Amino acid sequence: MRLTSEEGTSEGDSLSRVAEEVSGCTKCPLSLTRTKTVPGEGPPNAKVVILGEGPGRNEDEQGRPFVGAAGKQLDGFLAEAGLNRSDVFITNVVKCRPPENRRPTTLESAACNPYLERQLGILKPKVLVLLGDTALKRFLPEEGISSAHGKVFQRNGRVIFPTYHPAAMIYNRSLEQVTKDDFRALGRLVSGASETG
Repeated sequence: MRLTSEEGTSEGDSLSRVAEEVSGCTKCPLSLTRTKTVPGEGPPNAKVVILGEGPGRNEDEQGRPFVGAAGKQLDGFLAEAGLNRSDVFITNVVKCRPPENRRPTTLESAACNPYLERQLGILKPKVLVLLGDTALKRFLPEEGISSAHGKVFQRNGRVIFPTYHPAAMIYNRSLEQVTKDDFRALGRLVSGASETG
């Protein structure tokens, strides 16, 4: 189910309210195995939203997104774009850790989707960065990450920029330079969006 933009920005809605609702969510089986929910974090005026797949073990323990090895990679890539973690809002397709770090199911993603849509409705980011295939399929189901990475898409009034998930570098170092190049392009995109917006 997709919230309309009006539902996503209803009067009085806030990132903290979404986070509070996520913390008590029992809409899918991930609520039975999580330690902590990971609603996301970042400033309420963030112009860039970074969207990953789902929390891993470290994130599940701390309740914060991208705090493990992939988080260190992400911090480095953000620096390539001229951004700091404190500049962006970081969240995931699902807000609870899938067991064994498996991909979220369609049902799990659908259960979390209203939270994500509300966050995007509140933030109204200039650029939505999709990390990896799960995030890509949520917004651009017809695309594949190997052909879509580093390109700019416009969908439903959103500027969307897909790239590889930082965890992919842990298993395939050859993607590191490509992803650095993508994030440099992201930096140029964000600078242009800031000048025109």
